[in-house]
Amino acid sequence: MRHFKHVGLSAATGLAALLVCSHPASASSSTGPENERVFQLVARQTQSSSIDVDRSSRPSQGDEFIVSGDLLLEGSKVGNFGDVCTITRTAPGDEVDLQCVGSLSLSPGQITFQGRFTTTAAGPGDVNLAITGGTGSYRTAHGFIHAENVSNRDTRLTVHLIR
Repeated sequence: MRHFKHVGLSAATGLAALLVCSHPASASSSTGPENERVFQLVARQTQSSSIDVDRSSRPSQGDEFIVSGDLLLEGSKVGNFGDVCTITRTAPGDEVDLQCVGSLSLSPGQITFQGRFTTTAAGPGDVNLAITGGTGSYRTAHGFIHAENVSNRDTRLTVHLIR
């Protein structure tokens, strides 16, 4: 079950957000709709735990992974995140499906996200999570977040934020 702990961070871990105000806006670019901002953050895991529902030490349906940490922009902390991932399906070869929900907290508000993806002992495949809303300046947010593990603690988040 150990190799699955970091998966939650990728997925939800997910996510990072751009402060639509000053400093993160400088790291963003528009590539889609006129009101879309694309930017990258690093989600750095600082705490994690897991719940093994059948106490078997093997991934099973209902196991959960809880992850929290800091959001970094160019090495500086700009917020924090938290997410919970639940195993919804297991298959041979340590393949599992995870359903994750979480939020990114930044000074202008929070961005919420969720999504489902498949992972194996080798790691997650392509992880894209839907932005489902937010608070404050992000109250009308939607779009998606692409997550990619870059180390045992860090996940690069490419946020496609539409407001």
